[in-house]
Amino acid sequence: MKKTIILATLALGAMSASAQGLEQPKFFDNWSIGLDGGVTTPLTHHAFFGSMRGLVGLHVDKQITPAFKLGVEGQFGVNTSSWKNRTHSTTAFDDSYVGTYGAVDLMNFFGGYKEEGYPFSIEAVAGAGWGHTYVNEGNGKDNNFFATKAGLNFNFNVSKKLTIAIKPYVLWNMTGAPQAAQTSCSYNANRATFNLQAGLTYHFGEGFKTVRPYNQAEIDALNGQINDLRSQLDACNANANAWQNKAEGLANELAACMNRKPEVVKEVSNNLNSVRFVFFRIGSAVITADQMPNVEMIASYLKNHKDSKVVVKGYASQDGNLDFNVKLAKNRAEAVKNALVKKYKIAADRITAEGEGIGHMFTEESWNRVSICTIEDAK
Repeated sequence: MKKTIILATLALGAMSASAQGLEQPKFFDNWSIGLDGGVTTPLTHHAFFGSMRGLVGLHVDKQITPAFKLGVEGQFGVNTSSWKNRTHSTTAFDDSYVGTYGAVDLMNFFGGYKEEGYPFSIEAVAGAGWGHTYVNEGNGKDNNFFATKAGLNFNFNVSKKLTIAIKPYVLWNMTGAPQAAQTSCSYNANRATFNLQAGLTYHFGEGFKTVRPYNQAEIDALNGQINDLRSQLDACNANANAWQNKAEGLANELAACMNRKPEVVKEVSNNLNSVRFVFFRIGSAVITADQMPNVEMIASYLKNHKDSKVVVKGYASQDGNLDFNVKLAKNRAEAVKNALVKKYKIAADRITAEGEGIGHMFTEESWNRVSICTIEDAK
């Protein structure tokens, strides 16, 4: 009984120790099923090998923690011999045992759990259950008895799914023979058998998954990172909302412009003598020879009026690409300014050249390919 208490204590310790740093498994995880086959023989008062006979079994268990598992098993002694010159049952089996057991993996318990597993491991096993002997009629009655077992499993882990084991253990008949009127449970070598089996076990699932425990400093640092990311996310959301509002405003302005009726804007001057026009060919910012007299008239005026200045505004018609026309309008204004500076030696600071984009001054579209030069007299 002391052995059972010791093994139970180790098992409980294994359950608490190995549960740390692991993902919590589900109920249907980490089950195993296996077949066992070997030999059994009485522990005392019989020829060890002479009384030996075959033993077959089946077991199902669940790994509760990396170091501890629970299972159920059935064992059947093959009817190949007799003890004490007494004929046993003519059935295929002389006796059977059905019970539960617990096993402590000593490698995982003392060496720590490895997710990839150990190639070799040793388990300490203890169990209890119900035994039954089959006897021929006339040679006595079948006997039921309470039994316990203790032993070791030497496991060779071929893979994470398959294990081959050597299993030596001792099974005690705790009740005794019926004729002995034994009523108290005790460990008696005269009522025990030695058993040696080889087992083949298949494991379902992927085993236990380890997780690295974090200390409080690491947790605080991670929480700080999470809070920073949340702040960045809030800022991004606010920025996105601002841009969304701006986009909606621009969309409204565009819709209003598209719905507005076209208007012809005419540039009107109170003094027609102060305005001169330089027209250009389509897609060009080059001043043609027929337009040079208009440039010369501006230069002549500026030379005769030293305090006067001129503002040159370039325009383009609606033909072609908008971006190109915006650049073209600016280039047309610069073309007039460059001619005044380089050809007629007018000071550059007396000339302002501006590109105005698409022009709508004239109903005749080709007239809007123009630079409008406005003289500003000193006051």
